[in-house]
Formats: sequence, structure tokens, C-alpha cells
Amino acid sequence: MAGVITMAGDTLLNAPVGLYVLDTDLRIVSARLAAPIMSGTPADRVLGRRLTDVYSFPAPGQIEEMLRGAADDGVPAPGRVVRARLREAPGQARWTRVSAFRLEDQRGAVVGVAAILADVSELERSSARLRLLRELHRMQVGQALDIAVTCQELADVLVPGFADVAVVDVVDSVVRGEDPPLAPLGREVPLRRAGFRSGGGGSQAQGQQAGAVHRLPFPGPYAQVLTDLKPRVVDLGPGAPWLTADPARAEAIRASGARTLFAAPLELRGAVFGLLSLYRMPQRDPFDEEEADFATGLADLAAALIDRARLYTREHTIAAALQRRLLPARPCSQTGLETAHVQVFGEAGGGGGFDSFALAGARTALLVGEVSGQGIQAAATMGQVRTVVRSLARLDLEPDEMLARLNDALMQLAAERAALPPSDPSRREPLTASGLYAIYDPIARTCTYARAQHPAPVIVSPDGTAVQVPDVPAGPSLGTAEGLPFTSATVKLPAGSILAVYTPSILPAIPSGVPGGEDALRQVLAGTDRPLQDLCDDVVYSLPDGPRPGDSVLVLLRTRAFPPAQTMTCQFGPDPAEARRARARLRGKLAAWNTDEDTEQAAELVVSELVTNAIRYGAPPMWLRVIKDLSISVEVHDGSPVAPRLRHPGTLDENGRGLGIIGRLVQAWGTRHTPEGKIVWAEMDSPAR
Repeated sequence: MAGVITMAGDTLLNAPVGLYVLDTDLRIVSARLAAPIMSGTPADRVLGRRLTDVYSFPAPGQIEEMLRGAADDGVPAPGRVVRARLREAPGQARWTRVSAFRLEDQRGAVVGVAAILADVSELERSSARLRLLRELHRMQVGQALDIAVTCQELADVLVPGFADVAVVDVVDSVVRGEDPPLAPLGREVPLRRAGFRSGGGGSQAQGQQAGAVHRLPFPGPYAQVLTDLKPRVVDLGPGAPWLTADPARAEAIRASGARTLFAAPLELRGAVFGLLSLYRMPQRDPFDEEEADFATGLADLAAALIDRARLYTREHTIAAALQRRLLPARPCSQTGLETAHVQVFGEAGGGGGFDSFALAGARTALLVGEVSGQGIQAAATMGQVRTVVRSLARLDLEPDEMLARLNDALMQLAAERAALPPSDPSRREPLTASGLYAIYDPIARTCTYARAQHPAPVIVSPDGTAVQVPDVPAGPSLGTAEGLPFTSATVKLPAGSILAVYTPSILPAIPSGVPGGEDALRQVLAGTDRPLQDLCDDVVYSLPDGPRPGDSVLVLLRTRAFPPAQTMTCQFGPDPAEARRARARLRGKLAAWNTDEDTEQAAELVVSELVTNAIRYGAPPMWLRVIKDLSISVEVHDGSPVAPRLRHPGTLDENGRGLGIIGRLVQAWGTRHTPEGKIVWAEMDSPAR
């Protein structure tokens, strides 16, 4: 036995491990001690004792079982890494690999066990850092492009593998997407608690709840870190003088039991994004120099991720603000139509939108659609689409023709985008759009619409039952094909009907095997007696939680019976005297509407000119209609498809001045073609006396 022990001792004389030779009763008969595992304890002090009496192991029974197994089976025990500490020596427990193999004499008899204890603290710390990096990659920290989510993900990864408590504070203005301030950070700059994780499940280490806004105490290590941008390892013992300046924080640290703090700035190019604070309890070794360098690198990575999320937040905020500015400035007439809408922005926002505006004859135009892309670029494109539609609407185009003209405009915009410099990222983004354009006529109680790769409207009758929507082709996406036709459809809408136009992402998540989202939407809209905004809210409440690929837009329209007293209609023939009779009827109606004298004179002149032109150049059937709504609309119909043309007569010309005079008296005028001919219309203000 002595020979074996001597040989083993000489062989491992310079090995960085501790070698213990145990007899068959697992008592130490020889020891070769190696620093730092056994430093401070003479070898003769451990002879005759069990290994578990010399060292403090977290599970001594398992160590004894491993040693006994190696002696009995003869199979070397694989290394087991545990936290171990000499019972008689001060200091922190260290990561130690314990392994064992059986000792035999020359005849093969079992004489004991050799136990090897190797200090693997450095290796274990390196492995822990690698595991931490793998976890960062696995969790895809920062992929959400949300500052609060990114900071919380970082805290969740750091605890408990690297720290016992992790706190991430971000400058409050940065959370809203604004530019970060430059160092040094002023005392007045507030920080928001964006991430917190405690391994013990305790309270916040600094007395702040997640999302709370606070200011750093001056003086102190937190403020100093954000002044000189240098990370620090701070002892949190009771004698720390800076804790007296912040009793609340000192009490929170004392209650948590933290003894060591690592604080690092979240900074990028001299700009301060926030502060990373990591705490360790007494049971864990303080942060050493290598760990501090590693944590500083994590802080730099966190700053870069926060900056990326900030830029995303800023772009999303700008896109949302731009979309809100593109909403209709004022509601359309509520005489024959009640409207409500809701818009829920997607992950990046900008792609979806809608518009509604008044047309001649108390009609209402409605546009709902989505453009490709996201963010500011998509919001700006939607603004261009809105401008094009409003401009073309002055031509009184039918919905199918409107989409055809809009398709031409998007083709031109796509060509301009393709001609951008190669360095412009927009050059590589395709420009397409889907949409639906509809016109509601409250006098005829009809809705005419056309769509381009967009869902058909959902219509619910006054009694809550679904209305069959005409089955017309959806048409191609806008901006993808030139010259392809679009098809219009017209549906009759009795008073009290509800029409819903939406983007696809507004439909609730429907499990497989049940009817589509349109049916679910109809069920919500079946309560036709409820306020429209309440119905909009119910649809939003049914949306699934989580990110949406696009903006969710829903526009609801409830039809109303247009008051007969606010219209005047009369037929007239080819007799020139019909113009005088039309003026007489108009005067009586304007008197009932209580309009002022200037409006009456202008309306009489407009009616006289349009009726005279129809008699002179048009063909039957001919009729006059005057409508009082937001403005006074005059419509004259005749059977000729030839539209009047504004002329610029010479000084001595006696003809061709009528439309020019009308153009000076009214807000707008134009021509709308019908299957039987055309309608020449004019609109003017209707102030009361």
C-alpha cells in the first residue's frame, strides 16, 4: 500500500490537482494538496478523516456513494463537478471536479480508492459564459424590435446563470423612440425600468416596479457610470457611504441580500441608452475581471439591440402619426349615412388605410386598402394613393374605372421607384396594393363597388340577416398588370342596413373546420340596433392577441332614409319655357329651406343655364333634381352622352359663357355619365338666412 501511495504521490507531484488516497474504509491515508483547492490546510491535518469531513460538499452522501462504487466495481467514476470548500479554510466555495478510481496491489487485491479533486472554476465560468451566449442566440434576444421586450429578455437570460438579480433601466425618451442623450447623463433625465429578473423571485432590487420611471441618485456608482461611461464592480457591504444618500435603495438592497454590484452603461458612440445593473448574493463569487469584461460586452450588445428597437419604434410612431393625419379631416354627410371606423396598427404599421369623402348628389365615396411594405415608406405610399383617388373622384368615375386609373398611377409610381439609385433600399421593394372603392347613393339607396384582390364587403340587412353580395371577380392587384379590367357590382341597401369594408387582418382567428371570418364578422354585425362604434369595438375585441402582419382596418356604414323634404325632382321637356318653370319651382323650395338671397340668385342662374343647355343640346329623358345636404347640389339629366365643354369665348362672342359663369358661382361642377345619358351637376354652399 505504501509503495502504491508513494508512486502515486511522486507521479502527481506537480499536477494542479489534489490527490487523496483512501483506504477501503474511505479514510485518507495519503494526500497531495494543490492550491487553491486545499491551500491553508497542512496535509497531516486531513489524514485518517473522510473526504466529506475535510470538504463541504452540497451532497456529501452522493460523493461517498461515488467513491464506494469505484472501489466495489472497479470502474473509474466520471468526474462530477460540484461546489466544494475546505471546512477549516476561509473563502468561497469553488467549482471542483471530483473523480475516483480503484487502487489494487500487485496481486490484484483492492487496497483503496484514489480521489482526484481538480479546481475547474475558470473552466466552469467559461462554460457558463458560452451557455449564456447560446441562450442569447436561442431566445433570439432583440428580434421583437421592442425595447421593453428586449430588455426583459436580456434580464431573463442573465439570471440565474450569470447573476442573481438583473436590472435594465432605459432613458425614458429612448423608450418612445427619441434620440438618446449624450454623456454625461444629467440628473434631471428620467429612466424607465425596462427589464427585471430575480433568481430568488424576490422584490425589485432597487424598489422600482417594471415600467416605473425614476431618477438616479447623485452621488453614487449608478450616476457615475453614466457620467464617465466606465463599468464598475461595487461592494454592497453596509459600510458603503453612497448608500446613505438613497435610503430607499439601500433598504431594497439590504432586503434582497445582494453583496456585489456590477454596473455598466448602455451606450453607443457616446450616447447613453440606459444602465445595466447585475447583483450577486453572498453565496456566489464576486464579479472578477474576466466576468466584468464579459458583462461589459453584453451591455454593448444590449445597447445596439435597444438602438435598433428604438429606430423601429420611431419609424412606427412616425408611420402611425402619418396615417392618423391621412384619416378623413371631417365626417361625410350623416343625413343618409352613419359611419364608424377602427384601425389597429400592425407590427410596423403604414400598409393599411382608408378614406371617405363626399361626392356630388349627397353621395359618399369609400376607399379601403393595403399597400405593400411597411413603416414610413408604406404610409407615404398610402398617402399618395389617397391623393390620387381624391383627384380622380372629381371626374365622377365609376368604381371599376377608378381602380383602372389607380392601377395606372401605381404602375407609374413603381417605375419611379425602380429608377431610384441602387443605394436606396426602396428600389428593391415591390409596389403593389389591394383595395376596394365604393360609392353609396342615398337617393337611390344603392352601393356600387369594385375591388382589386380585396375581400368583398359584408352586408347585413336591417333585421340582422346576411345580404347576398354580388359574386364579381376580385380583379388583379393594383400596380402589377396593365390594361386588365375591373368589374363593378351594385347592391340595393334599404334603410338600416350595415355595410362593412375591411382589410383581411381584421377578421378574427377562426379554428379550422368552422365557417370563415366573414361569417364571424356577420355575427358581430347582427346587432343592427347597436351603435356602430360599439360594433367596431366588438370586432377588435375578437382579434387574436399577438403580432399582426398588417394594419387592421374596419369601416362600418349604416344607411338611413334620405328625408324627402330635402330633395326636389321634376321632369321637363324640350320647350324653352321649361327653364322658367324650373326656376319658379326652385324658388319655392329654396324658400322652404330658408337659404339666403345670394344662394337663391346663384342657384336660379345655375338651374336656368343647365336646363337651357339640356333643352338646346340634349335629348329626352330630361329631369332636374336639387338636393340639400352639406351643400346644395343641382343635377340636370338628359339622354345625350355628349358632355358639355368649358369654352373660353372671345370678347365679341355671344355664346359659350354659361359654364364659365357657373364655375365662378359654385364650389364645383362636373359631368357624370349614366346608362341613359349624362348628369351635369353643380354644388354650392347653403347658408341659411
